[in-house]
Amino acid sequence: MGERGAEGPERTGPIPYVERSRAYYLAQGYGNPYNWAFHEDVPFAPLAKPLAESRVALLTTAAEYDPALGDQGPWAAYNASAKFYRVYSRPTDVIPDLRISHIGYDRVHTSAEDMNTWFPLAALREAEDSGRIGEIGPRFHGLPTNRSQRTTIEQDAPEALARCREDGAEAAILVPN
Repeated sequence: MGERGAEGPERTGPIPYVERSRAYYLAQGYGNPYNWAFHEDVPFAPLAKPLAESRVALLTTAAEYDPALGDQGPWAAYNASAKFYRVYSRPTDVIPDLRISHIGYDRVHTSAEDMNTWFPLAALREAEDSGRIGEIGPRFHGLPTNRSQRTTIEQDAPEALARCREDGAEAAILVPN
């Protein structure tokens, strides 16, 4: 594999994320590979009306920037200190300062330089302006990445759903980072 900024083909095939995730989980000392969540009854439903008439919620796993938590810049190494552990909500009328240094991703082949690639609020505004979606909800919602299916299912997902319902969302876009 080439280094960041190297010229020429970096790889000859796709990056094996599933295998890397399993190996990373074992390396963290969990004693077994990551167990991917699987649900027989997926809680998705068809839209009740066209997307062009629907209020859309944006959900992200990006963290709010806190300078006290170390390097969180676009080329930062993995930074567990920047993790958050509770669902948060912020207004969608301004672009927030969010970061993804607390997320494990391939830092050799990509960076966090372009926020639009992992927090598409600007693209949603364009979709709203062009009539592709009815409107963006008044808040976006941040979801923790705590590697606990139980916490996600029993605490974080119900909290995020309640907040989306408070906002009158009829559709949601989840952008996991």
